[in-house]
Amino acid sequence: MTAVAEQIGSWLEQFTKQPKAEPWVQELREAAFRRFTELGFPTTHDEEWRFTNVAPIARVSFQPFLEKSNIPAEAQSHLARHARIERNAFVALNTAFLGEIAFHRIPRGLVVGPIQVRHSHQSATPSVVHPRTLIVVEPQAQCSIIESYEGVGSYFTNAVTEIVAGEGAVVDHYKIQEESREAFHIATMHATLGRDANFTSHSISIGGALVRNDANVTLSEGTEATLNGLYIVNGNQHVDNHTEIDHAKPHGTSHELYKGILDGRASAVFNGRIIVRKDAQKTDSKQTNKNLVLSDDAVIDTKPELQILADDVRCTHGATIGQLDAESLFYLRSRGIGKNEARDVLTYAFAQDIIDRVKVPTLKDHLEKVLFEKFHERTE
Repeated sequence: MTAVAEQIGSWLEQFTKQPKAEPWVQELREAAFRRFTELGFPTTHDEEWRFTNVAPIARVSFQPFLEKSNIPAEAQSHLARHARIERNAFVALNTAFLGEIAFHRIPRGLVVGPIQVRHSHQSATPSVVHPRTLIVVEPQAQCSIIESYEGVGSYFTNAVTEIVAGEGAVVDHYKIQEESREAFHIATMHATLGRDANFTSHSISIGGALVRNDANVTLSEGTEATLNGLYIVNGNQHVDNHTEIDHAKPHGTSHELYKGILDGRASAVFNGRIIVRKDAQKTDSKQTNKNLVLSDDAVIDTKPELQILADDVRCTHGATIGQLDAESLFYLRSRGIGKNEARDVLTYAFAQDIIDRVKVPTLKDHLEKVLFEKFHERTE
């Protein structure tokens, strides 16, 4: 039996042990598992996974937490219709194990404070969880969402989040990943935005051994979307951020700023794709990726992409990779600040640009504390 067949066989055994769900959910599950078996786990031969090897995930027999389906019927019109199983094996695997989901609907015109979607996991043996979140924001409604991941031990989080924003809706989304340093974290977020909607997403990745974040946004006419990201890795950590901003209609605006800080033997990937469809005239889009590399052994692969099919657009992209500014270090040290302290001050200042964009005061305070502790870790 080949390694691939063994991997699929292990997941098939888990799939068949699930309690049966209501017919529409069971149909989703079965279609998704069929697609997972067709795709298999991606390899480094796949362009989208060229710099991220998921073999450490594929070869482990993780034990699932099998649960009965508890999905409200009103979720049916949106669930699994945005983060599609066709393109991504991990989305298919998550959908195959649909159980209880975090579902929130914000009624038309309502303004809602932070919605907390917290995932905490602890396991003494290798286990897998498939968190699923669906947020439906009706026209003219406003909300903020804090999606957080943390845990202890060795485990695999395979998460999918779908956000649907109606006409004129305003959504402020935060994803905070602070998983165990022995954990694997694969996540897909897809936001589908209505006419004149305003959507902002902030992705902060700090923990995890191997991390992959896919953030996808589909814009409508007059939509404004912002994707901000911060990833901080050291030791042997690896984080991969893939983003896709799809301008499907005219007069859309998007802004993207991802910043990375790498130390030790860590590695990171940024792949940002902007698509401007043929009819999406008057699109205005800007993408920036900036990376601070603090050691000779750290590696960053960055690839901004533009796919422009319209002719009346304004699109820019760029990426930088650099080290701490020698003059700034010299200035701080000449003022009596020690070498390590000066290094921490400049590194923190680099990250602060993203943290300052967080609008929830309690979350901002938490992130500032976490980053302070992170910068004072000693490289392994």
